[in-house]
Amino acid sequence: MNYKVESVNPYDSERPKKEQIVEMFDSIASKYDKLNGVLSLGIDGYWRREALGVLKKYPHNKILDVATGTGDFAILAHKILKPQYITAIDISEGMMVVGEEKVREKGLEEVITFDRQDCADLSMKDNTFDAVICSFGVRNFEDIDKSFQEVLRVLKPGGVFMFVELTRPEKSPLKELYSTYTEYVMPFMSDLLATEQKAYSYLPSSIEAFPQGREMMLILKKNGFKRIRLRRLTLGITTMYIAEK
Repeated sequence: MNYKVESVNPYDSERPKKEQIVEMFDSIASKYDKLNGVLSLGIDGYWRREALGVLKKYPHNKILDVATGTGDFAILAHKILKPQYITAIDISEGMMVVGEEKVREKGLEEVITFDRQDCADLSMKDNTFDAVICSFGVRNFEDIDKSFQEVLRVLKPGGVFMFVELTRPEKSPLKELYSTYTEYVMPFMSDLLATEQKAYSYLPSSIEAFPQGREMMLILKKNGFKRIRLRRLTLGITTMYIAEK
């Protein structure tokens, strides 16, 4: 099944989404961390900490961080969960180069390793990881169903898949304020900070098209997950999904 968000691309409708996502993130990699903090008003750190805290009650010795970007979620996962091993994967080499430098500076090379992998076609063996995590990356998947099936495959029985994703608030007045911010303020700020505006005009478009709430829970169920639930953060600006194998 095709989902609307899979057809939302940063540049054009002619090339595969995966190719465009790589191009976009490679182009903003050096500025990504600063921009992300500014554009989220600094709340993204809170969202990530809340999400990872939920995993404390689950086995989490071996973790796969999907769409790791510059590695912040993996680094935070090490700080909060103290796993033995974290494999951090992404399709953008440029983003991971920044992440690898941060990991080296913190002396975490023995715990966190980076690998260029497409989530829809993982090279890992079945039943490898206790947990799979992802922060703000599912919107960028070219094939959500195939990616979720791969996540399920590499999880150990009883393992947990947890991801956080930006979503549309459903209640006024936050709904209107959020719409104004994403449509007008965010593109202006990205332009002011001298980055590629395409990347941040893509962001609200992909949020708008992303399946959320019950629809996303049904997608997870269809792809083999069970005990699925969600938790909305900051009045619905972000949603955390938790599903088990």
